[in-house]
Amino acid sequence: MNNIFVPNPKEAESIQIIREVAAQFERPVLLFSGGKDSITLVRLAQKAFYPARIPFPLLHVDTGHNFPETIEFRDQLVEELGLELIVRNVQDAIDQGKVTEEKGRYSSRNSLQTTTLLDAIEEFKFDACIGGARRDEEKARAKERVFSVRDDFGQWDEKNQRPELFDMLNGRIGQGQNVRAFPISNWTELDVWEYIKTENIKIPSIYFAHKRETFVRDGLIWSASEHVYREDHEEVEERMVRFRTVGDMTCTAAVLSNAETLEEVVDEIRESTISERGARIDDKRSEAAMENRKKVGYF
Repeated sequence: MNNIFVPNPKEAESIQIIREVAAQFERPVLLFSGGKDSITLVRLAQKAFYPARIPFPLLHVDTGHNFPETIEFRDQLVEELGLELIVRNVQDAIDQGKVTEEKGRYSSRNSLQTTTLLDAIEEFKFDACIGGARRDEEKARAKERVFSVRDDFGQWDEKNQRPELFDMLNGRIGQGQNVRAFPISNWTELDVWEYIKTENIKIPSIYFAHKRETFVRDGLIWSASEHVYREDHEEVEERMVRFRTVGDMTCTAAVLSNAETLEEVVDEIRESTISERGARIDDKRSEAAMENRKKVGYF
């Protein structure tokens, strides 16, 4: 763990938020996707409680359509750090008839994660879920408080959130309520990448340029996979790509890139004129796609 005593105001704020979660809640959990933001949260949690272990488990809601590289990385990280990992699968909710698998050109399991997440919160009685959402990502997330209160149905009401004056965080909740806590809410995508570079944090290989079988639809580069719907006229071609954001394969587009090192990725992000969420296909379903998902309990 590098630079543990080097002053970094955003790191210090995030560590304080994580400690507040541990102090104010009885059963917190860290939502882990295997993406760069949740990996950054793990490093921050390590620092928050060093030399002790992270005192809460990681929860991964697995769609079954994740990138194999991400799942492999997740398992390696958990083993190396001796973390407790809870995995709950969207496929189980489909099999139980709780959700219906989407069909067709833009089918995805991404929104189906909500039911699995809420079921896991109920199963383990989690009262705080630590997530890696950032305000710069998307306009709905820009409305989030650091402690974002959800009702007993897991729903988010942006008009019923608490003020956080002078960085004071109020974790008091009523019966059935829970909180989503966002320690890196004030970070930008570039902040995350520079932190990963400074800390020399390991990340999945798909964040770096590599050759991948892909096809183009609606101006976006999709991964060719058994999980991704593709029409006959959509030709598969090998391209040099990487991913700026990592989610379900069915809703995450690649970008053309030759960035093979952290230094090159950081330089590429600095020069980019397209937002990170521009590669998230699920956000393009409507102008309020993210906000609508959050209202029913999404991350």
